Amino acid sequence: MDILHNLAFGFSHALTWQNLMFCAIGCTVGTLVGLLPGLGPLATISLLLPLTYSIPTTGALIMLAGIYYGAQYGDSVSAITMKIPHASSIVACIDGYAMTLKGKTGLALFTAGFSSFIGGTVAIVVLSSLAPTLGEVALLFGPTDYCALMLVGFVCVSFVTTGSLLNGLAMCLIGVLLGQIGTDVTSGQTRYTFDIPFLADGVGLVSIALGCFGIAEITKNLDAREERSPFNGKIDLIPTWAEFKRIIPSALRGSVVGSVLGILPGGGPVIAQFAAYALDKKVSKYKDEIGQGAIEGVAGQAAADEAAARTSFIPLMSIGIPENAVMALMMAAFIIKGIQPGPNMISGHPELFWGLVASMWVGNCFLLLLNVPLVRYWLSVFKIPYAVLFPSILFFCCIGTYSVNNNLDEIFVTAGFGLAGYLFMRLGLDAAPLMLGFILGPMLEENFRRAMLISRGHFSVFVERPISGTLLGLIAAFIVWQLVAFFRKSRKAREAALLPTANTATAA
Repeated sequence: MDILHNLAFGFSHALTWQNLMFCAIGCTVGTLVGLLPGLGPLATISLLLPLTYSIPTTGALIMLAGIYYGAQYGDSVSAITMKIPHASSIVACIDGYAMTLKGKTGLALFTAGFSSFIGGTVAIVVLSSLAPTLGEVALLFGPTDYCALMLVGFVCVSFVTTGSLLNGLAMCLIGVLLGQIGTDVTSGQTRYTFDIPFLADGVGLVSIALGCFGIAEITKNLDAREERSPFNGKIDLIPTWAEFKRIIPSALRGSVVGSVLGILPGGGPVIAQFAAYALDKKVSKYKDEIGQGAIEGVAGQAAADEAAARTSFIPLMSIGIPENAVMALMMAAFIIKGIQPGPNMISGHPELFWGLVASMWVGNCFLLLLNVPLVRYWLSVFKIPYAVLFPSILFFCCIGTYSVNNNLDEIFVTAGFGLAGYLFMRLGLDAAPLMLGFILGPMLEENFRRAMLISRGHFSVFVERPISGTLLGLIAAFIVWQLVAFFRKSRKAREAALLPTANTATAA
């Protein structure tokens, strides 16, 4: 009953006309972003961060969250109609595009939209049930426990990064060092400012996010000069009752799979869609048709994709640990608005937490409307050339950066990080760990200092407290596991390299 009471409280905030407007904007922009190959939710949220300064906190976060899960809805459209996927709609290309080739584009789009609605609804129930429980447990945390939790966050680099673990750790270290620039809050001394007055306040979170993700992504897409052709096929959206009965079981299975994998570090929409697809190929009544244009091949993965996108908010809002790059950026958005995601968020800002949860279901309804009856109008977006679209976004993003502090230096710093972000992409380095290190580094330093003051300099306090001791034990176990996996992989690689030589010697 408490959950129903809390959800009713959340809907009272989510259904104000301002928050409804921001939710609709977020869902619309997210759908547009999902349709456009190359401009994902990560880049878009970073581009819109400066604009959220003048928006009320709850409305701003509702809008940014809407962009994220809205993009999960929209990206299946380009995958189904033209086989142009985002990372989270790769599986939709298989059966979705096969259905398009069979002239069933409308049925595939309806299946993806309706299944996403089911997945989002199930995930909201999971989010409402689990997040408060985890938040209550996290209220027991002290400075030493927070310190250990921040270290767990650094361990998450192995899940957040898309490249090698070593490169991810190096980028995380660069982020930690960037977080040290500015004035030390304890001693008042400036650090790494090189006597540049502008750096006394540190490097702005918006500048790093906008540069490394937004501007770098735009530059990469302009550099690629991709050519696209609009979809001109027929769209008939109304399924038969028999087809509708095939959608429901797969959508429910995908919802459960996505909800579970969305919570786990390293899970998220990408893994969830593959897991749901594999499950349908095992247990579906029509498993022999999957892969050749079956409804189940679209329904399960679409529901899992949407469910994972929503439940990935649970680790962020309940314990303050982002589990993927988009959540790291959402964490930055929370901090910019003066909210620290974590144990105290639910008790300290209940209107924000429950308003955001309730808005996700409102957004779910918006997205169902946008992606089912109005989907044919969205396909006209493919007619906008990149050469016109992206420079326009870049121009407005410069205005947004300047408006943060009305300071031209912000634009130059953002441009510098944009250049750095582009170089990172060309070198195959992932910028997400950098953002993680930049956010968690100062928090680790602050809690470490507090823990040392309380314990009068005794490091034993970290293992004496049960929570921090358990977390440090888990970190040690994880590191050992990673080392064992690394050495096993290296041994197999050496054996594979020696095998052709041995065969050649035997043949001789």
